[in-house]
Amino acid sequence: MSDTRRYAIIGCGMMGREHMRNLALLPQADLVAIADPDAGSREAAKALAGILGQRIEAFADTAEMLDAFSPDAVIIASPNFSHHAVLQEIMPRELAILVEKPLCTTVEHAQEIAALAADYPALFWVGLEYRYMPPVARFIERVHAGETGDVRMMYIREHRFPFLPKVGDWNRFNRNTGGTLVEKCCHFFDLMRHTLRDEPVRIFASGGQDENHLDESYGGEVPDILDNAFVTVDFARGARAVLDLCMFAEGAEQQEEIYALGAEGRLDVEIPAANVTWSPRDKSGPIVEHIDTPKEALAAGDHHGATYFQLREFHDALISGGAPTLSAVDGLRSVQMGAAAQQSITTGLPVELDFLSSGDSIG
Repeated sequence: MSDTRRYAIIGCGMMGREHMRNLALLPQADLVAIADPDAGSREAAKALAGILGQRIEAFADTAEMLDAFSPDAVIIASPNFSHHAVLQEIMPRELAILVEKPLCTTVEHAQEIAALAADYPALFWVGLEYRYMPPVARFIERVHAGETGDVRMMYIREHRFPFLPKVGDWNRFNRNTGGTLVEKCCHFFDLMRHTLRDEPVRIFASGGQDENHLDESYGGEVPDILDNAFVTVDFARGARAVLDLCMFAEGAEQQEEIYALGAEGRLDVEIPAANVTWSPRDKSGPIVEHIDTPKEALAAGDHHGATYFQLREFHDALISGGAPTLSAVDGLRSVQMGAAAQQSITTGLPVELDFLSSGDSIG
């Protein structure tokens, strides 16, 4: 039986086109169609397909596309606020799904989709691809091997550029994104859970909109999206994790820095430097391991090769019938953590969480 599978993409903005470039690197992945209601996005996707040698049909309507092609798998890269409706439209067709982060923009919608996905007969995968960056994957592998000892503290810093322009400027408002700590930071909450192999019990956050988008207006509305925050997360087995986010730091040398600290020492990873550094407490370090990422994967997107490696694993699971590495529960948890952090900033109070009683496995 051929390992080739037919793909369609819903949403052809920046992330949809990144998926197009990465699908082109998988010889058994045949992109056959794209759908987007925005004519400019469709034209940009068709132009890119021509460059990549992909023969696709472009549609304004998702149902029309799926009726015409019935692909093996659908990648959902439409705006955050559309995920819930798009998933409701696609899931009755029982196609394999990779839905970009965040799973949904509200906890209620994410819970609804996770419940539906629990009995879904096809592959259902949430695109929290940061754990697939090769240097980050190596960092996690070494933490899980016990190099630091039990992790007592974890620290994630993202100092980066502001939110990019989007069609209709939808990402300027909390109502469309779930808020910065859902839209952008669900990746980091997933990394915390995945690295620590534990569940959060308490979140306290402080943040604001202090520099970005303050002089912008859309239909008379000023954006309300946070541009910086500190988030502290307590985990069930006693570890603590901190997220340090700044979105007016485009001059920073490293965009992401992640640290894990335990009784044996500190392990950290830097992006884009792609160095994993071990600093043992006996002062025999630091010892630096550089992790190479294939140039083709780096060039295909803005996530240090993560989108390619996630798509490759998704494709392998699609062929083998394997379980998703990133489940709807992982997507739900990342939304719940982001929403709790947003709530903490609004109220000035910590938010208690209870995920362990649900019985769901940790991603």
